[in-house]
Amino acid sequence: MANKNVELMRGEPEKAVKKLAIPIMISMVLTALYNIVDGIWVAGLGPTAIAGIGFVTPIFMVLNGASVGLGNGATSSISRFIGAKNHEKANESATHSLFIFLIASVLLTIIFMIIQEPLLVSYGAAGQTLNEATAYATPLFLGLIAFMFSNGCSGILRGEGDMKRAMYVVVITVILNASLDPIFIYTLGLGSAGASLATIVSSAIAAIVMLYWILIKKDTYINVSLKGFKFNSKLTKDILKVGIPSALDMLIMAIAMSIYLIVISMVGGDYGIATFTSGQRLYLFAIMPLSAIGSAVIAVSGSAFGAKNGDYLSRAHNYGAKFGLLLGTAITLILVIFATPLATLFAYTPETANLVPGIALYLQLVCPALILTGIGLPSSFFYQGIGKGTYSLMFTILREIIFVVPLIYVFVFIFNWNLVGIWLGLCIGRAIASVINYAFARYEIRRVRKRFGN
Repeated sequence: MANKNVELMRGEPEKAVKKLAIPIMISMVLTALYNIVDGIWVAGLGPTAIAGIGFVTPIFMVLNGASVGLGNGATSSISRFIGAKNHEKANESATHSLFIFLIASVLLTIIFMIIQEPLLVSYGAAGQTLNEATAYATPLFLGLIAFMFSNGCSGILRGEGDMKRAMYVVVITVILNASLDPIFIYTLGLGSAGASLATIVSSAIAAIVMLYWILIKKDTYINVSLKGFKFNSKLTKDILKVGIPSALDMLIMAIAMSIYLIVISMVGGDYGIATFTSGQRLYLFAIMPLSAIGSAVIAVSGSAFGAKNGDYLSRAHNYGAKFGLLLGTAITLILVIFATPLATLFAYTPETANLVPGIALYLQLVCPALILTGIGLPSSFFYQGIGKGTYSLMFTILREIIFVVPLIYVFVFIFNWNLVGIWLGLCIGRAIASVINYAFARYEIRRVRKRFGN
């Protein structure tokens, strides 16, 4: 099976992107359901719990982003070696990736356990909202190793084009998470902490299954051997030159999110935070299919780059952008047309019913950015595929800081549009940055093709 996956990545790029994207898409959408399901069950705890979890969102993005980013580093490195037909280096890259995941998870757990309360307070969390935020955050931080290896091992499998088995694991763990949520939150009386604990347990199971395939069953194309491990600084740098910028993408997103939360808290209070938190859950859920296309582009463009095939490189990016544009348009129409019933999922109790109009307005004003995000995200992932993760980071900064933050300032503090101004700033800033991102990716492809001579 693994050899067929490798041959798929080396073949027609359009076919490869499509076939690899679909199982990744299913996996990511199902993974995003963790957050959606948590939000639905936590809604029964009231607006304070919803707001408390909202304050944890940017921190969780950093943690989850670190695991996804390092997984992308593994995907890029492995796929480039596979494209160059260097099986031995692909094996070494996978082995080094596992050690990187372990070290990163230990360090980040220690750091975030120390800074969690001061960080939450700096966002504006206080009183019972702070208690709910801390209760939700602590299990997430302590269980970071589960996220790190779950997303990291998925990155290793993506590097060799093996997407389906990771999808099967996700299906099982999402069902488990949905089953454990009501038990942990209500039956055991753990409240907000129960929601995050259910997610950690589910992620741990996914990581264990994939580690079994890679280390024990050994039925993957890459052959990981921990015996006689020798540190290779050059190989580590090859993984981290994509992994670190990719992880920092989420750090920038978290910093931007912190700014948004501060402004939202100023103009909308707990109502604004709860509205944003609920709407953001759906936005992040909607962006998963576009990220899946990007993940497929990493593997296919990495393989094409390793093989020095400029034509396949260009076609992989172009197909990913077209696919993303069409899918982004379809997703936007669904979210805008069905905004009110979707908002009701997160405000179904009498205490939270007043949030429905606010959540619906968020979806209608922010989600149209997904149309052009469909061409922007595959472009960012393309940079990672060719080993230029700093370009991806550059466009994250451009999108969330350079464009969105000033627009929010103008709309809120000059035009006095309050929450509406924040939502419009998010939409317009992201849309503009996505167009620029796509144009730069095409420019970079022309440069690479000139170097390859094809």
